[in-house]
Amino acid sequence: MEIYQKDGCLYQLNNGEKIEIRPWGTNSLRVRSTKFDNYTGRKNALTMPLPEDQTAEVSVADNKQAGSITNGNITAKFDPYGNIAFFNQDKKLLLQGWQRTRITAMDPGTNEYKMNHFNSALDLDWHELKGIAGGDFKLHVRFEADPDERIYGMGQYQQNFLNLKNAKLELALRNSQASVPFYISNKGYGFLWNNPSVGEVSFAKNLTDWKSRATKEMDFWITAGDTPHQIEEQYAAVAGTVPMMPDYAMGYWQCKLRYQTQDELLAAAREFKKRDLPISVIVIDFFHWPKSGEWCFDKKYWPDPKAMIKELHDMGIKLMVSVWPTVDETSSHYKEMRDKGYLVQAERGVPITMDFLGNNGFADFTNPKTQQYVWKLLKKNYYDQGVDLFWLDEAEPEYSIYDYDNYRYHDGSLLEVGNRFPVGYSKMVFDGMRKQDPQHKVINLVRSAWAGSQRYGALVWSGDIDSSFRALRNQLCIGLNMGIAGIPWWTTDIGGFIGGETANPAFHELVTRWFEFATFCPVMRMHGDREPHAKPLGTEGGGKMPTGAPTEPWAYGDKVYRIMKQYMTLRYQMHDYIKKLMQDAHEKGTPVISPLFYHYDKDAKDWQVEDEYMFGPQVLVAPVLYEKEEQRDVYLPAGYQWINVYTGETVDGGQTVTVKTPLAQIPLFTRADKPVKELLDFGKSLHD
Repeated sequence: MEIYQKDGCLYQLNNGEKIEIRPWGTNSLRVRSTKFDNYTGRKNALTMPLPEDQTAEVSVADNKQAGSITNGNITAKFDPYGNIAFFNQDKKLLLQGWQRTRITAMDPGTNEYKMNHFNSALDLDWHELKGIAGGDFKLHVRFEADPDERIYGMGQYQQNFLNLKNAKLELALRNSQASVPFYISNKGYGFLWNNPSVGEVSFAKNLTDWKSRATKEMDFWITAGDTPHQIEEQYAAVAGTVPMMPDYAMGYWQCKLRYQTQDELLAAAREFKKRDLPISVIVIDFFHWPKSGEWCFDKKYWPDPKAMIKELHDMGIKLMVSVWPTVDETSSHYKEMRDKGYLVQAERGVPITMDFLGNNGFADFTNPKTQQYVWKLLKKNYYDQGVDLFWLDEAEPEYSIYDYDNYRYHDGSLLEVGNRFPVGYSKMVFDGMRKQDPQHKVINLVRSAWAGSQRYGALVWSGDIDSSFRALRNQLCIGLNMGIAGIPWWTTDIGGFIGGETANPAFHELVTRWFEFATFCPVMRMHGDREPHAKPLGTEGGGKMPTGAPTEPWAYGDKVYRIMKQYMTLRYQMHDYIKKLMQDAHEKGTPVISPLFYHYDKDAKDWQVEDEYMFGPQVLVAPVLYEKEEQRDVYLPAGYQWINVYTGETVDGGQTVTVKTPLAQIPLFTRADKPVKELLDFGKSLHD
């Protein structure tokens, strides 16, 4: 083994493997390892330009058996046994390799050989690159575990807990699952697994264990910070932030499965205006096209898109349309896309990757030429007609069979690069719109993401979830962990997607509680596949698909309608406050919704609260997450006084209070020293 320095970086050379530790952003280091002659050169999520004067302090022991590198507040060290460890500016250990080997090494002080502190017959290194027959490597990286560590972030997993310690996560994309492998630890560091390959991670009691099923190199990034704010902002500086959200997107979005015709959509929009209900966006869902892969309106049901869009715009409503990456093998573009290599390939069998209303391939959005090809069609058939924004569905993509080892992209096998697929999908529309207007504030509703998706206007929603209080509890934890993972734009189908019955009183309670929660989410969006279904309009094209029952606020009865109208109105009244949150997300990467500790990390209790959250630093939200819940406990962060929005009572922080939860009230508190006036006015109006 040899430790050396070169060009301001620290290297370890051992058994044909080269590990590089390079300064990468403020108080941050990037660690790469390869058994090839050179690194791949892929930046993966680390796409933002670095400061030109980026330097680090590097030292190497005289015997070249140990060394260290310091960049601001973080230091990495190689010990004489080949292990790695990271420390902050106070020499506090942040993270250390889990190594159990028989290695002996020379003590640089005495020049005597000593046994490794972790000398073990297990003979396991902290990391391993093991060759796969035919090329590439399996990667295994292990770190020492701290039983008291708390871990937050990592993206979107359908589970009802926030702290990921002792959790095992698949590093792969599925409908309702988005792997975004950045986390923040309560030990004062952030960690990015900068590898888009399929794998898994276990934050176990005995070790933290990262696995990649196929890769060319090890690649991770680590940063040290005194506060969650600092850590998140240092990550955003190297991985990017969302654009500034357009004003209209901060309002209410109306969607359903599915408006079947132009007349049906316009009738709904007109009814919103007739009722004086605020609405910003209305959505045309999937299979408004004649065939997958045509990327255009079916003229039979949407005869005059320009006239339709003009009327919507005259009413002050923006239009979003759904786009799928599927290409029917009988569509007009399939053969050309297949021959030019623009479709996802199969390693075995025919390249039909989804069976839905026909045999479909998937457009391969890891290929820049595919992005250009499809955007040209989207521009001609939608954007030039006046469509304002796109819904990028099926963004995992959703394979009929999730055999990850059977698919190959332009950039490599799915096993190696598959998690980057949704990044390219969002980038296609972002680049296309920015080419037309460099100042365009792009926002794409997308069903999946990976680290870096935020740069391309990705508004991630939580997929095809069921209509239940259990699912609602999951969404709270998902939204908070997505924000910590660097994806501040997040939304969910109000009421859930699958199983809600529009006329069912039990569903009325659920959809109302969900609606209240969504008022204080980054985007407030109604959607769902409501029962009972209506029949298809025909047997061809866009007429093949049925539609769900109505989702509009007036569909659930007068009581629910009155409550929904109040919260829709409140959302617009809070526009200035919400806009400030969106500026912070754009400029610094600040989550729009966050766990209590993000803004109040000095209160140890805040790190343990998982059923309430902050909507920016001044609004505490405690959603009602259980059926028929008439009251609930709310913890208030210490060091401040808080005003109960509904009673006007001022309460000292650092304590738990019990509040009533009638159907029209989601528990809300605002900081007494910086109250949000619109909230106090809202609470007073309900109280009166």
